[in-house]
Amino acid sequence: MEFAGEVDQIGNEVYSWQPGQRVFGICGGGAYAEYLIVPANHLAAVPANLSWAEAAAVPEVFITAYDALFTRARLQPGETVIVHAAGSGVGTAAIQLTRAAGAKAFGTSRTSDKLERAREFGLSQSIVINNDPLALVGAVQEWTEGRGVNVVLDVVGAAYFETNLKALAQKGRMVLVGTISGSQATIDFGMVMSKRLTLEGTVLRARSAEEKATATRLFASHVVPLLADGSIRAVIDRTYKLEEVREAHTRMESNKNFGKIVLLLD
Repeated sequence: MEFAGEVDQIGNEVYSWQPGQRVFGICGGGAYAEYLIVPANHLAAVPANLSWAEAAAVPEVFITAYDALFTRARLQPGETVIVHAAGSGVGTAAIQLTRAAGAKAFGTSRTSDKLERAREFGLSQSIVINNDPLALVGAVQEWTEGRGVNVVLDVVGAAYFETNLKALAQKGRMVLVGTISGSQATIDFGMVMSKRLTLEGTVLRARSAEEKATATRLFASHVVPLLADGSIRAVIDRTYKLEEVREAHTRMESNKNFGKIVLLLD
């Protein structure tokens, strides 16, 4: 989007975006609109090397992934991460951020093609998950020489919950980002206690304006420079005109997309 407002002061911070400057960020809904009103501290400057489509594909997934991996799970260099739905927007963002941080990303998907494509972005090992999510546990034991993974980033939900617990290492951390397979599961408290696991749920939309501003500031400080120097990039499946929004949603519901689907305004 282009900033059309004037200087905005929030607390002790002054945001002096210039009219016409390209900015991107998060909003609480209504992003199909031609014009939006958002707090200035929910915005960051778009790097010059990003097209409009690339800029549109970045904030939601990279802010979500960065917040989950580093603010919530406190991912450290040398650690290992399972990224479920590795070919999704959040998945491809998380894989790239994991590699950039010096950690190792493992991934799952329902299709082998998406996993193969995700290798380009830093995916180390992967497995196709069909009707038996527990198959992941044996693969993780092999990949980590029996230690388990340090972090699980789960956008799937209930169907993978037991598998996630079993795949985590001692003092592992699970961040729950989505519930596309359901929001209710049985929990083995004994396993959580004996492994000393940390389970944390997160969502951006329900946060206060101040919390969203903090997430955006961390994004601007730690992610935008990586976009600017080409270390990470937007992953776009397809672009559609706004009048083609029905086709865009059909594409998304088909689960065939790899990365983000972007609507363009003329």
